Amino acid sequence: MTALVTPDLETARLRLRSFRDSDADDLFALQSDAHVLRYWDAPPWTDPLRAVSFIERCSRIAAESDGVRPAVVDGTDGSFLGWITLNSYDLTFRSASLGFCFAERTWGRGYATEAAGALLAWAFAALDLNRVQAEADTRNTACRRVLEKLGFVLEGTLREDCVVDGVVSDSWVFGLLRREWVASRS
Repeated sequence: MTALVTPDLETARLRLRSFRDSDADDLFALQSDAHVLRYWDAPPWTDPLRAVSFIERCSRIAAESDGVRPAVVDGTDGSFLGWITLNSYDLTFRSASLGFCFAERTWGRGYATEAAGALLAWAFAALDLNRVQAEADTRNTACRRVLEKLGFVLEGTLREDCVVDGVVSDSWVFGLLRREWVASRS
C-alpha cells in the first residue's frame, strides 16, 4: 500500500498542514488542559515529551497508510488552534474514523466544523471513502453538534466503553456515508 500524504488544505479561515517540531509547545498546552480533555478517552498529558512523540506518530500513521493527522492553524497569523485526524483508514472497506481536538479559545467559532469539512471533502475524494465513523463521549454535546452539522448520523451508544481516572463514560457512535456527504453538498 502506498503511504498517505498529510494534505495541506486551506479554508476561508484555516489551514490544515503537517505537524512541525515547532508545534510541540502549543500541542502540549492543548493536550495537558484538563478542561479541554474532560471528555477525552485518556487523561491530560503531564510530560512535555508526549508532544514530541505525538508529532512523530503523525508522520508514522501517514507512512503506514493508517490515516492523516494535520495540525489546524489560523489562516491569517498561523497560530495553532488544534488538530484533526482521519485514522483507522481501511482501503478494503473504504472506511476511516474522524477525530479532533481544539483549544478552548476556539470553541463556538465553527473551527472544528470548518476543519472537519475540509478534511472530509479531501478524504471522500482522494481516498474514495464510503464511510467515516466518529465517536464522542455522551456528555460532549458540542462535539455531537459539530458532527451533526457535518451530516453524521447517530448510530448508537457504546455503554461504559471508557474509564479515565476512575470515571466511567459512554460514547456515541456516528456514521457518515459517501452518498450522504455528496447529497449534503449538492
